[in-house]
Amino acid sequence: MSQQNKAETFRQLHADGVLVLPNAWDALSAALVAEAGAAAVATTSAAVSWVAGRGDGQKLTREEMIGRVREIVAAVTVPVTADVEGGYGPTPEDVAATVEAVVGAGAVGVNLEDSHRPGGPLFEIAEQAERLRAARAAAARAGLPQLVINARTDVYLFGIGAPEGRFDDVVARASAYAEAGADSLFVPGLLDLDALGELSRKSPLPINVMTGPGAPRVAELAAAGVRRVSLGPALAQSAYERVRAAATELLTDGTYTSLANGLDFGAVESLFARTAGEAES
Repeated sequence: MSQQNKAETFRQLHADGVLVLPNAWDALSAALVAEAGAAAVATTSAAVSWVAGRGDGQKLTREEMIGRVREIVAAVTVPVTADVEGGYGPTPEDVAATVEAVVGAGAVGVNLEDSHRPGGPLFEIAEQAERLRAARAAAARAGLPQLVINARTDVYLFGIGAPEGRFDDVVARASAYAEAGADSLFVPGLLDLDALGELSRKSPLPINVMTGPGAPRVAELAAAGVRRVSLGPALAQSAYERVRAAATELLTDGTYTSLANGLDFGAVESLFARTAGEAES
């Protein structure tokens, strides 16, 4: 499937129902997510950074992140959307360079944050709108005007502003971001079903939330009007806990119970053989 066709497919996945995206951080996790039945693969910038030995929060360079995106795209045949944090620079030109690189790596979507750094501050609405316009124009220049831009706002995640004003801030950002060319609005940190229902009614963009243990079920989120659900780094955190548990057991008890039910070596190898064969066909 061509990149343009993947982009159209990914765009259509936002048209009806709820799109569920378990996030991947390397080629193998992406292949496993696709094998599990995901219609598309989303990356998680936090776990990509961890693999590189860095913390979350734009600690990687543009080139480092794009290299990992390219590896993930090559590992699967489904559409891939890339978490590119804040675009690796504050200016619209920085964002444009990042989007062009994402398209060059084969991805068909991006997440773009409106925070300068973890914890804030956020870009002013007009500033972020200009950055989103630059992203949309860059995608067209790169030959992929269908690129899906998921505009992330960190108002709730970082507790920006007075609590009573956060909802209206997000609604205002949704309107401005839609006008600037965004395709969906990502609101991590907001999981209240009543608030999500109201936001879904007032936002001109479909709503994406980040879930995990203790969050409402996907069906409940869908009933509230949420159109896209992702996990952020939660899958990676779960995998790394298995590593810690198995290593601790081995070093303290000299046993291997935690390694039971691991993926078969041959099954892992076959994932890449299958992907290579599909890419050649």
